[in-house]
Amino acid sequence: MNQILFSGVIGLFLTLVGTPLLIKLLARKGYGQFIRDDGPREHLSKRGTPTMGGIAFIFATVAAYFLSKVIAGKPPSFSGLLVLGLMVGMGLVGFLDDYIKIVKRRSLGLRAKAKMAGQLIVGISFAVLALMFPDSRGNTPASTKLSFITDFGWSIGPVLFVIWALFMILAMSNGVNLTDGLDGLATGASVLVFGAYTFIGVWQYQESCANAQTLTNPAACYEVRDPLDLAVVASALMGACLGFLWWNTSPAKIFMGDTGSLALGGVLTGLAILSRTELLVAIMGGLFVLITMSVVIQVGSFRLTGKRVFRMAPLQHHFELKGWSEVLVVVRFWIIQGICVIVGLGLFYAGWAAEK
Repeated sequence: MNQILFSGVIGLFLTLVGTPLLIKLLARKGYGQFIRDDGPREHLSKRGTPTMGGIAFIFATVAAYFLSKVIAGKPPSFSGLLVLGLMVGMGLVGFLDDYIKIVKRRSLGLRAKAKMAGQLIVGISFAVLALMFPDSRGNTPASTKLSFITDFGWSIGPVLFVIWALFMILAMSNGVNLTDGLDGLATGASVLVFGAYTFIGVWQYQESCANAQTLTNPAACYEVRDPLDLAVVASALMGACLGFLWWNTSPAKIFMGDTGSLALGGVLTGLAILSRTELLVAIMGGLFVLITMSVVIQVGSFRLTGKRVFRMAPLQHHFELKGWSEVLVVVRFWIIQGICVIVGLGLFYAGWAAEK
């Protein structure tokens, strides 16, 4: 359990101390944010703010995970490495996108096909490897069954699992990317979700089927390969994002960029798949889903009727144009995200209690 505390504290410390160093480096190289002219006019003042800040919390998370292992004298687990690999891989795709935007002065960054190809390579690699390397109980990091708070139903098979995992990775990474439009919004929302997954990992470890002989109700146990290590990763992410938020909150000194948003969406999906809470993440990450749906509704409505439902999509910009201040939108959206997390954790506990 000490690993969880170590990883969170180290992640927090590294981003608190390291992010301002990254800000100076990016500013010196002129790697500033490109602001589109068709967005809210108030955002034009943010042009030139250092971006690619996701580098800070990606590095801090990886470092916190391995340092906590060294301090605790425990070896890394395959599940932990797999989730971190997904985060780094998606972050690399986002970094290339950000780099092209800045250096090539191309507002859309990577070409759509190239960006999709990168995400597919990373996602397929994760999904395939997640079905390999069983432990002594025969559990692989992921399961070919769908899951809500645990696995349910029949196996969908490895091919459909890979397709399902890809859909989740693409949907959540792009959802976080769309949410990252206001100072601190995506970062603060992510802190709440990673905090929830830290709790879920600890709970699953305490109620693991591997400890069935000592449990009061073995029927309610969890068949998750490395729940404690998933909690260590989630804690490192929570601490790293919290430290980054110190510099990312309004007025932001640095933006996470696609480097950060794609990485956060990817690692959140990885935690959901490996903790067997695939459908539950849509509730706990409800803000990301809500903002994504606002874009889908806006585009669909305009193409079908020629009319817009919102003044601007994603949803956060709609409220800005209604006269809400940026800070007001962010805080209220954080509250929405907090409610989603509470509901998700309530459903998770209710599922365990029902089995008990």
